[in-house]
Amino acid sequence: MATPALLPLSGRRLPPLNLGTSSFPHHRATLRLSEKFILLLILSAFITLCFGAFFFLPDSSKHKRFDLGLEDVLIPHVDTSKGGKNLGGYLIHGQGHDEHRHREEEERLRNKIRADHEKALEEAKEKLKKSRDEIRAEIQTEKNKVAQEMKKKDSKPLPPVQVPNLIGINSEDPTDKDIREKRDKIKEMMKHAWENYRQYGWGHNELKPIARKGHSTNIFGNSQMGATIVDALDTLYIMGLHDEFREGQDWIDKNLDFSVNSEVSVFEVNIRFIGGLLAAYYLSGQEVFKLKAVQLAGKLLPAFNTPTGIPWAMVNLKSGVGRNWGWASAGSSILAEFGTLHMEFVHLSYLTGDPVYYNKVMHIRKLLQKMDRPNGLYPNYLNPRTGRWGQHHTSVGGLGDSFYEYLLKAWLMSDKMDTEARKMYDDAIEAIERHLIRKSNGGLTYIGEWKNGHLERKMGHLTCFAGGMFALGADGSRDDKAGHYLQLGAEIAHTCHESYDRTTLKLGPEAFKFDGGLEAVAVRQNEKYYILRPEVIETYWYMWRFTHDPKYRHWGWEAAQAIDKYCRVSGGFSGVKDVYSSSPAYDDVQQSFFLAETLKYLYLLFSNDDLLPLDNWVFNTEAHPLPVLHLANTTLSGNPAYR
Repeated sequence: MATPALLPLSGRRLPPLNLGTSSFPHHRATLRLSEKFILLLILSAFITLCFGAFFFLPDSSKHKRFDLGLEDVLIPHVDTSKGGKNLGGYLIHGQGHDEHRHREEEERLRNKIRADHEKALEEAKEKLKKSRDEIRAEIQTEKNKVAQEMKKKDSKPLPPVQVPNLIGINSEDPTDKDIREKRDKIKEMMKHAWENYRQYGWGHNELKPIARKGHSTNIFGNSQMGATIVDALDTLYIMGLHDEFREGQDWIDKNLDFSVNSEVSVFEVNIRFIGGLLAAYYLSGQEVFKLKAVQLAGKLLPAFNTPTGIPWAMVNLKSGVGRNWGWASAGSSILAEFGTLHMEFVHLSYLTGDPVYYNKVMHIRKLLQKMDRPNGLYPNYLNPRTGRWGQHHTSVGGLGDSFYEYLLKAWLMSDKMDTEARKMYDDAIEAIERHLIRKSNGGLTYIGEWKNGHLERKMGHLTCFAGGMFALGADGSRDDKAGHYLQLGAEIAHTCHESYDRTTLKLGPEAFKFDGGLEAVAVRQNEKYYILRPEVIETYWYMWRFTHDPKYRHWGWEAAQAIDKYCRVSGGFSGVKDVYSSSPAYDDVQQSFFLAETLKYLYLLFSNDDLLPLDNWVFNTEAHPLPVLHLANTTLSGNPAYR
């Protein structure tokens, strides 16, 4: 496929960018630079000491003689009866004692400088004798010391807070033998993905399962932040893989460091890292996850320093400098990015007692409420400098999707008290139904994209999450339309299943059209790939929970078998480049969301409903479960939105 490196494949996902093996020469260059740095440091220290001899010694021109014999001024004596002062067993005669004191100070400083010179030279000689490995080890030791000091500085205890009543963290095995065996197969796939990542990509953001090495993309900057570890933690815990969970926890405790000079996606880091850490904290009760989430959140806050308070898409974790993607409609921020922060930021304020996070996302909401919306639709682009919409492009898929999802989930997470969010969701969905949802000639319901007054008859894999969203939001909908929205969810699920069923591999393409005689089929080559995405399976799971129609488990099992057959390789799981080819090429990337979402939703699809019940848990857009915050427990209840 020929997707531009920075073109977004979605709002929920930014594009994978293969950085190849560039990290390895970078490390070698770093080693050579480190050796040179030490030698330069020694040389500069030597020069500094030499200059110190000239600039910091007392001015000897004030004295008549630089070298006076000690016998001229120091007379051993202990009798002070004749007007002299006794100092250290020596009699300092009145008229010469000031001059002697200056000379004594000079001599002491000269001796000190001479000793420092000799010490620096000896150290330099010793450094030059050491091997490259010894020098590297010393550098690493110093870095570790600094890191430990910073860790102590950042690890301030958070105030105690009452944790919500957590229900459904554990569940009995399914009684049906066939369902139990299918769930066990999903668990085995998770172990295969995790163990290969641990062996070949540990600490890297993602894995290249064919090349068997670490992988990263531009959304994580240039740092190794262990995205797969953080993203997979709650899936491991839910599946009962507690040894693997403890491996991840240990790495996070010792190695996850946010004080790096790295530019990251605010959206991706929020949903994967903050969401993943918060979910791991609620499930396990381990404080380290909460502390890390709060540390990282503090690094994201500078992104909100814009004229409007709409955050930049990217922020440098060290400098706090933010900017937007160059391709995004004249420097605009993206709806699905700045609109997908609410769940995590509300929980951050809840856990810390600091309203700053809550205030940031509520400010975004208030600004959006004041703005005119063309045809009632939210455009995908908003300029953070001017507060004006960019180009009028509306999508429930990439660039827009999770904004609508988080309006609904803000209401659910508030124990259905945030009626403001529910109203915004209902208004948006009504406009989407009027302008974007259509039925094809073949009877398939699809969600198109609105571009400058024109409906594009194309639907993305990412848009398939909406079937589950409609079902999740059915209860509480206006005008008693619960049945209507549950049916709409079922129709979207059916369309997305058709996009899978009409391929050779029985895996869905990235996007599919409804033009002429072609329906639910990809036309362009660069839309025929499957990168282990979860959205279709996500909708199957929600539809199963609300209807218990067995077809959703059947469809989910079809997808699981296809993934295991065509995406599984000896080193993990890889995406494929053409779902219509019987022998497709691999993209050689095991996405972190495959472990966070795809395998989690499959596991839950074959689990009992009392595992993470939807009355008590709300899943963020990366499938990280966060508990409902009941009004009696939340410090946010004084806000009008929660009344």
